[in-house]
Amino acid sequence: MKILIVGGSGFLGRELARQATTAGHTVTATFATHAGDLAGVRWLPLDLRRADEIDATLDEAGPDVVVNAAYRKGDWATTADGAARLARTASARACRLVHVSSDAVFSGSAVPYDESATPDPVTPYGAAKAAAETAIRLLAPDAVIARTSLIVGDGDSDHEDFVHELAEGRREGVLFTDVIRCPVHVADLAAALLELAATDNKGVCHLGGPDGVSRHELGILIAARDGLDAARLPAGRHADLHTPGALDVRLDSGRTQRTLRTRLRGAREFLRRGA
Repeated sequence: MKILIVGGSGFLGRELARQATTAGHTVTATFATHAGDLAGVRWLPLDLRRADEIDATLDEAGPDVVVNAAYRKGDWATTADGAARLARTASARACRLVHVSSDAVFSGSAVPYDESATPDPVTPYGAAKAAAETAIRLLAPDAVIARTSLIVGDGDSDHEDFVHELAEGRREGVLFTDVIRCPVHVADLAAALLELAATDNKGVCHLGGPDGVSRHELGILIAARDGLDAARLPAGRHADLHTPGALDVRLDSGRTQRTLRTRLRGAREFLRRGA
């Protein structure tokens, strides 16, 4: 299978490219500023804000499947408009599309959220992701829209870096006790996305882990795995800040999980020391 991974130089994109090449697929991956260094991957620059670059990239890569793992949190033109342009172009070329969305499309007012839940975002990023979902459903009705949660790895994610910096006194901040998500391991998520790419699934899928944990509990789990002093992780409440942001956004991924061979582990499992 010929796979184009948009956002291939990002945390999830790199893992997608690694697993896809290992499985024997022909992989092209895009980057915004710096190409990746994975062997066997063809790297192409792509700015999703430019329709002509999207056309040229798909023409050059000639993919069977496009996986969109690209986003910029403060950039509507990339996260919303760019995703819509990509969906239109992929659909016109009869390419299967797997689009990575986010639990940020929900407000946290009606947990848990299954695949039938209606987006009600409360942040600009969530609104951009929700707009992208709407456009994709219209422009590429056979596409997969895969909502996920916090993506964690084996020490190399932004969430893990933040915990290390807090525990080591290199950064100020707090870990919220009232912000609850369903973290997923990047390897599990990438495997599930590639499995979905090879099936005839379509529509909204949820790819969150089974454990609902707070940001603070997640920090404690990371600290325990990595031998950090969890007592040095400051706790706080997002509700006390009086700023926009969803609190409890637990994804119910049961329906999607029952269709997959890939098992999405919970944070309490994949962050267990020695796991």
